[in-house]
Amino acid sequence: MSMPTPALRYDEAMNSRTALVLLVLAGCGGPSAEQSPATSPSTTPTPTPTAAPAPTAPTPVASAAEPAPVAPSAPDTPTMTGTTIPLPGATAPVSIDIVAIDAARSHVWVPVGNTGSVDVFDIASGAFSRVDGFKSVEREVNGKVRTMGPSAVATGDKFMYVGNRATNEVCPVETATLKPGKCAKAANAIDVLVYVGSTHEVWVTMPKDQSIAIFDASKPAALALKTTIKLDGAPECFAVDSAHGLVFTNLEDKDGTLAIDAKTRTVKSTWSPGCAADGPRGVAFDAARGFVIVACTDHLQVLDAGHDGALLGKLDTGAGVDNIDLVDGKVYAAAGKAAKVTVAKLDDKGQLLLLATGATSEGVRNAVADTHGNVYAPDARAARFWVFGAPQVR
Repeated sequence: MSMPTPALRYDEAMNSRTALVLLVLAGCGGPSAEQSPATSPSTTPTPTPTAAPAPTAPTPVASAAEPAPVAPSAPDTPTMTGTTIPLPGATAPVSIDIVAIDAARSHVWVPVGNTGSVDVFDIASGAFSRVDGFKSVEREVNGKVRTMGPSAVATGDKFMYVGNRATNEVCPVETATLKPGKCAKAANAIDVLVYVGSTHEVWVTMPKDQSIAIFDASKPAALALKTTIKLDGAPECFAVDSAHGLVFTNLEDKDGTLAIDAKTRTVKSTWSPGCAADGPRGVAFDAARGFVIVACTDHLQVLDAGHDGALLGKLDTGAGVDNIDLVDGKVYAAAGKAAKVTVAKLDDKGQLLLLATGATSEGVRNAVADTHGNVYAPDARAARFWVFGAPQVR
């Protein structure tokens, strides 16, 4: 079994026409670089409360870089200092990919493949509740033995949806009770999930099969596989434009970004974000401006969805970026190879203005942020996650 990925809400206005909408955002990713041996299959997931220290982190002052095509880091760029929180019952290294924010309850959901659990962190109390019982297995991937288990979470309406690479299942979990619902199985290996509210569906990337599985979530506690979309490349990550009924995803192997009609399941637009051979990874949609932010492996690129994907601003992040997050016009990216977190503000011209950076440890990626701008990033190699306070704008 498994759990859901991040969904965020925004007030949306596309180009000159404004409309209030619900935007769902999700991220992307592949297996963690370091993973520990598998745990044995366990029983139906059940929530278990676990104590954990409350996170604290300094909140630095923000500054802006020049709104040029590439916004360099100025020598006086404010730095954030993070604190780390151990994951309950986990022995490093572990397998973690996509974490998610449940903004309504101020919870961070962290899937841990090795323990067969999803650890739900309460931001206010600093305590974990743990949903156990997900199956984990050992598999060889690219010549290395890795642990597959719950790996990605997506945020829905009163439910979180968990993807489990061990079973290729997507499992709903009610946010109020942490009670798991009925899981549904995909035909091939799954990766990233997103909840599409306009159609009451969960979309799941299957990169190896070059396709997207779509699950009916009209009865959220009992998912059912509905259909599959075939693509011309390997899909990676999601973002949703609810006002225009579009779902964005990247083709990692084709350096492409797609806009897919959520109802007809047809590709409406194909753009090149300019990520080169390594391809694009994470993707986010800014509803207020109609901009698509694409994460290349070492920088962010802004595309204008209203003008045929025209390239706008660009921001260097350091190497090793995968999933990104966007909250209230601010973009959050963690670069695993550079061991750095970057926070940038998106302006009306599509430029990314650097606000702050923070040092992490190697391998830390897939950062998410809460509505206050605090940043959370999983650290699979050390079985913990990082917390940074929101940068303060001068």
